[in-house]
Order: sequence, then C-alpha cells, then structure tokens
Amino acid sequence: MKVSVFAWRLIRDRLSTKANLVVRGVILVDDIFCVSGCGHVETAEYLFLSCATFASLWQQVREWIDIVGVDYNIIADHLVQFTHLTSVGKAKSSFMQLVWLLCSWLVWTERNHRLFNNTVTIIPRLLDKVKLLSLGWLKAHKVVFVYGTQRSWLNPLHCLGIG
Repeated sequence: MKVSVFAWRLIRDRLSTKANLVVRGVILVDDIFCVSGCGHVETAEYLFLSCATFASLWQQVREWIDIVGVDYNIIADHLVQFTHLTSVGKAKSSFMQLVWLLCSWLVWTERNHRLFNNTVTIIPRLLDKVKLLSLGWLKAHKVVFVYGTQRSWLNPLHCLGIG
C-alpha cells in the first residue's frame, strides 16, 4: 500500500524532494541540491531519471532483464515505456511494472538514507535488492516455482514463462 501511495505521489510530483520543499518554504534555497552531491537541483525527474548516481540503476536493470530501451525525462512517460519494454502481455507488463515500482521505491529510500542517516548503498547493491524483492514476488504469485535464486536472477522473464 505504501509503495502504491509513493508511486501516486511520484507521478504527480508530490514527493518531498528538495525542490518541492523549497517551494513550500520548508527548507532554504541553499539546501536544494541533490543528495548524491552532483550539484543539481533535486527534483523528482532529476533524482529518479537524470542523476548519474541513481539513474544508472535503470540501465543495470535493463541489462539484467536483457532488454533495450531509453529513459524518458518525464516520470509518467518513463513508467509507461518501461512497463511495455518487453512487448505485449499481461504477465510481462505486470512484472515490468513491479520492477519499475521496486526501482523507484529503492531510489527514494536510498535518497532518504543518504539524507537522514548519512549512509550510502552502492547501486549494484540496490540492483541486488530489486532482484531479491522481485524473486519474492515471483515465488508468491507462481503456484509452482521450480527455479532457484541463481536462475531467477539470471533470467527472470524465463522463470515467469514469458521470456
């Protein structure tokens, strides 16, 4: 439920990004920069899609799933494009939407860990979290799931019977 609310807020630019907090008068303009230290203003589009640190997660996920695509600079368009990267089919679209939600949620939680806890998780570790959480979803939604962790990490679409 909280990830669904998060996604709704993300798509409508209602997250507490630094840019939004400045507009609302919560923080000073001096504190508007991205938590990754890149020097850009932290908007949702920048943080999730353009920041060199966090945007690299999308490329690594595409490599993991073995799909080709480009990233849009508008979050709603990015979701639609990413969800339909693997062609047509309810199972593929559902899995891709799950992966998009996982990636977005992990970027946001990593951003908050960096901001509030001063801790950094490297992007390959975030990719591992995407794989692990998606595996949990696969196991929960497949009546008979015969694949182990290694196999599902190597070819998740095949484990769904769609790749």
